[in-house]
Amino acid sequence: MKKTLHLFLGLALGALLSFTFLRAPVDRATVQQAARLIGLEMTVAEIDSMLPGLEEQLSSYASIRGQDIPNELAPALQFNPLPRGLVPDTRQEALYFDIPGAVSRPKDLNGLAFYSVTQLSALVKSGQVSSMELTELFLERLEKHDPTLHCVITLTRERALAQARQMDEELAQGRYRGPLHGIPFGAKDLLATRDYKTTWGAMPYKDQMLNYDAAVIEKLEAAGAVLVAKLTLGALAWGDVWYGGQTRNPWNPEQGSSGSSAGSASAVSAGLVPFAIGTETWGSIVSPSTVCGVTGLRPTFGRVSRHGAMALSWSMDKIGPICRTAEDCAIVFEAIRGQDERDPTTVAAAFNYNQKTDARKLRVGYLKGDFGGDYPFKEQDSLALAKLRKLGIAPIAIELPEVPDIGFVLSAEAAAAFDELTRSGK
Repeated sequence: MKKTLHLFLGLALGALLSFTFLRAPVDRATVQQAARLIGLEMTVAEIDSMLPGLEEQLSSYASIRGQDIPNELAPALQFNPLPRGLVPDTRQEALYFDIPGAVSRPKDLNGLAFYSVTQLSALVKSGQVSSMELTELFLERLEKHDPTLHCVITLTRERALAQARQMDEELAQGRYRGPLHGIPFGAKDLLATRDYKTTWGAMPYKDQMLNYDAAVIEKLEAAGAVLVAKLTLGALAWGDVWYGGQTRNPWNPEQGSSGSSAGSASAVSAGLVPFAIGTETWGSIVSPSTVCGVTGLRPTFGRVSRHGAMALSWSMDKIGPICRTAEDCAIVFEAIRGQDERDPTTVAAAFNYNQKTDARKLRVGYLKGDFGGDYPFKEQDSLALAKLRKLGIAPIAIELPEVPDIGFVLSAEAAAAFDELTRSGK
């Protein structure tokens, strides 16, 4: 038993020493210092018995670290959050979105900047507005307002114009791909995009080229959407500060947009794109959507493929839309959801959205404790509850059981994901 305990201690200390003392000789003092960092006191005899094993562990770690592991490659162990015995419903019903019939082209096309996806979809399908017109409009708005909002990393102009031209040609030939046909969008710049850099918002990666498309980009373009810009994110998906500055809140440019889907929320809020794709590990869709006054959908883990997305936490990362309305989020989610063999965490599950459901029959819960006291952006949260009540919904106050802080899971996985960057000294 004691030998086994020493083995486990050796593994733990070896891992710690591999971060801090990899190039230093392993001696009693070094082991004693490392042990104290994890709350252990050890005798000289115990330390001496561990020294050969620690040297072996350090050599092993050095060998492993010599292997090139791409950021997108997830660990062999996969996280599945579904409760035991729960099987997702796979019976897909026909979906009908509320596309308005009486939408007219405005005299000034700039008026389209704040139209919803459903409104723009009606105009494109009826031939009143072309995809090329929309694409040029939003490219122009992105260029005009980015100096104030700092929400754009790269305009994908050539790709966007080519896609828009193709969408117009297909529509003229009678081929209609659905409600996203010809609709421009922006993508958080941690999603791989062929022919354009994918910077992850961080200086060490500002010229990084990943010449393939993320699964979400593939699916949106297959649905007819037009990528017009790679949008900002806080460096390595933390906050709203990237290597080009701080992304701003259009409602108050003196204030940051929050993050890490900073540019996605800011651009949608300012009418620079009809919708955008964000990601969330811990609040990165919800928070900027709250701050910028837009609608974000953070899907359940495993609903959307993360193939081609920067990994921050393999057991927490999720991809979802940021839009002007909930209906728009439903349309985009339907386009990007689904199982993908390239992301083993994805599940086969139906999306049976019915926009005619009586809102008063919905059961909506909220964490009462999180709404108490004074905290930043409480007003926005209170407005959301008030809106639900206005719709005839009676929000149900709930409380989650007390659990220890498990935020270290994110820290540990992020450290593993960027271990090579940390050791590079960049």
